[in-house]
Amino acid sequence: MSISTEGRRKEDRLAEGSRVVLQALLIALGIQTLLFQPFSIPSGSMKATLLIGDYLFVSKYSYGYSHYSLPLSPPLFSGRIFGAAPQRGDVVVFRLPKDDSTDYIKRVIGLPGDRIQMIDGLLHINGAPVKRERIADFIDDENGGRRARPALARNVAKRGELRVARSPGQWFSRQHRGISRSDRPLFHDGRHRDNSADSRVPSAVGYVPFENLIGKAQIIFFSIGDGEPAWHIWSWPWSVRWSRLFTIVR
Repeated sequence: MSISTEGRRKEDRLAEGSRVVLQALLIALGIQTLLFQPFSIPSGSMKATLLIGDYLFVSKYSYGYSHYSLPLSPPLFSGRIFGAAPQRGDVVVFRLPKDDSTDYIKRVIGLPGDRIQMIDGLLHINGAPVKRERIADFIDDENGGRRARPALARNVAKRGELRVARSPGQWFSRQHRGISRSDRPLFHDGRHRDNSADSRVPSAVGYVPFENLIGKAQIIFFSIGDGEPAWHIWSWPWSVRWSRLFTIVR
């Protein structure tokens, strides 16, 4: 009798433990699907806004939900639910139109119906040049550190505070206009404009459909340099970029 009772107790504890694990997994899955999803930065195309080794949270609710919001992205429906358009200057994560198994992160500079041009190296949006301000320039040492240099001109968008690190090279010799508003394409730009595959390159990124948006980059919760994996805890004291932790993505 006692052996049978002890066996049932072990089974009950095992069942209870399994339920707790299952509930925790469902909660985590719900948070990642509906609220926030973590991403890491593998390339330097968004320097100095985002560096290789940055880990950030992306808000899934900012632009509503498409089938790309779901785990494994099953094509259960088209379009977006509770859709909200991004603002110019937002840093967004999206599925690459050419390969929807690949996530990209870029800054939005062109909205549906906008005309985007580069004229003599200066960004123009809808015929108006982007405002340029004089600020202190810097050299990035790949670990978040900066060494001051003489001030250089920087572009600052009038809306959305789009920031451009340097005066870029010529992008286009002709104007580009988005396709029909119902398709809601977006034009995305890499921060590191002289070395970034973005909407300037139709064969790489091109225009991004509204449906492909995953979410808005919100906060850097961890950052590690020196090419160290995040799980190398023993290297954290000297490889973690402590100044970047819990900073807002702008």
